[in-house]
Amino acid sequence: MLTAEGCRRRRERLWAKLDSPPESDYLLLSDPIHLVYFANYWVDPISLGAGFPGYLLLRKDGHAKLLHENRAPQSAKLAHVEERRSIPWYDAQSPANGPRQLAVLAEVNPMRSGLRIHDRPGDLMASQIIHAVAEMRRQKDPDEVALLRTCMRATEAGHAWARANVKPGMTELDVYGGINGACAKAAGMPVIVYGDFAVSPGASRRGGPPTDRVLQASDMMILDFSVVIQGYRSDFTNTLVIGGKPNKDQQRFYDLCMAAMAAGEKELRAEAPCLTVYQAVRGVFDKAGVGEAFPHHAGHGLGITHPEDPYIVRTANQNLLTGDVVTLEPGLYIDGIGGIRIEHNYLITPTGYERLSNHTIALV
Repeated sequence: MLTAEGCRRRRERLWAKLDSPPESDYLLLSDPIHLVYFANYWVDPISLGAGFPGYLLLRKDGHAKLLHENRAPQSAKLAHVEERRSIPWYDAQSPANGPRQLAVLAEVNPMRSGLRIHDRPGDLMASQIIHAVAEMRRQKDPDEVALLRTCMRATEAGHAWARANVKPGMTELDVYGGINGACAKAAGMPVIVYGDFAVSPGASRRGGPPTDRVLQASDMMILDFSVVIQGYRSDFTNTLVIGGKPNKDQQRFYDLCMAAMAAGEKELRAEAPCLTVYQAVRGVFDKAGVGEAFPHHAGHGLGITHPEDPYIVRTANQNLLTGDVVTLEPGLYIDGIGGIRIEHNYLITPTGYERLSNHTIALV
């Protein structure tokens, strides 16, 4: 999980980054992204508390106070704050004290006047804070990278399960269930697993949620999924040929995607233009005469959200930064043959990159 020292330093950097600090000596934050980033406070989504995180009060002197309702999950105890306040809302003995949002808000602002939630749209500072935090999140701190590695290991377990178990006759939902279970077991806790678990016949379906579609021999199944742990997430991909016997065209697509990924990797380093990375990936497909079968981004940033800055796209205007965590995901989709996508995750360093994902990319 995120460390107390990492959260403290991020809070310090936020105050230093604000061009126009508030007139008061505090910031009141409610965006779930900000509560994770600055206090390691996330609401376990597999809990009664899902949907409402609480409020974080940050003072200029470094003091952080968390306010949440009393039915918040156990994950609330892991928050890195100097003070916390659990607000009575529902005790299972009497009616709840109104909607839980209002119960906590009344504690923050008992006089119901003059309250400013500084990162909520409509507040004068919201835009500045949201942009400042987004810029900060580009360059991941060591505790963030450590948590992302935890996400990666769980995701690798899901891909390993798929390569060992997926076969004709299963449904896409069967595959999702098996992968979900493998990821949770590897993580040692319930996790969110989302993404694409879909047979791709080509351009008409490049992914999607799992359905009751039955897998047939020679189908190409795209497994592009994320595992969310404590607010952070992975995002990497493999494509399987069901039955384990790729034909010549499927193998050619695979070889081209691998070559495109290698070309993109050669450009991954701090200060490299994202457009250069995109063009390196796209150039392999263009040279092979299949560029139009690659319709999406070549990669993107990754962290608390997905996708996020930087964007490795056709009209990219950003440069990579040391500390960025990004993906590369070349893909090709031609009806009558099938669709393939592969993907790895990388930490950008001053001289190149460290690959964070270590799953096997293979058609069988």
